[in-house]
Amino acid sequence: MNDVPACIGIILDGNRRWARENGLPSFEGHRRGVDNVAAIVRAARDLGVKHLIVYVFSTENWNRTKEEVSYLMDIFNSAIRERLSKLNDEGVAVRFIGQTERFSQTLQDAMRETEEKNPADPKITLWICLSYGGRAEIVQAARAAQKDGEELTEESLGKHLWTAGMPDPDLIIRTGGEHRISNFLLWQIAYSELFFTKKYWPEFEKSDLEDILNEYAERERRMGK
Repeated sequence: MNDVPACIGIILDGNRRWARENGLPSFEGHRRGVDNVAAIVRAARDLGVKHLIVYVFSTENWNRTKEEVSYLMDIFNSAIRERLSKLNDEGVAVRFIGQTERFSQTLQDAMRETEEKNPADPKITLWICLSYGGRAEIVQAARAAQKDGEELTEESLGKHLWTAGMPDPDLIIRTGGEHRISNFLLWQIAYSELFFTKKYWPEFEKSDLEDILNEYAERERRMGK
């Protein structure tokens, strides 16, 4: 495939609606959604994408019911310890970004142990946004630059972002039919191409990603010129 983007961001939306429409509890939608991350990162890797960033849990998601948040934490813990360790063995590096300090020590340990197993020369890097918000990221980066006594410029702020070292996304995909960014990568997506699909995240497949990449290849990116 020609003109494969180096970096793709995906807003994973529609887990609960998918579950309701299939007569399943909402928790099952979350489980299927987390399971699908591994399938799509493998698909992106095979298509030549070097970076995939997924919006899994936002800073606002902490406001959901205690029962739902607790269930999500259990899913994240099992997924990190079981599925993501297998991805490490398949040439996938994993990075966790966001307010990771808000999670339990058990979950923080799982994140750290997974990152320590990253391959030295990965085929693709999976960036997982947990307790992430674009505004919160910019504020903490500005505070870090100020603490270091740096003049506030795009360069000085950029190196303190949680995503430091990640290329700006060439395109952003949102599943689930909504047409908004929802506080995702506000700094990084200044010139990203935007794609919205009605498919819910648990049913999003490699063929859907291929269709989007084919459409992306036909777009002219002027980058403000």
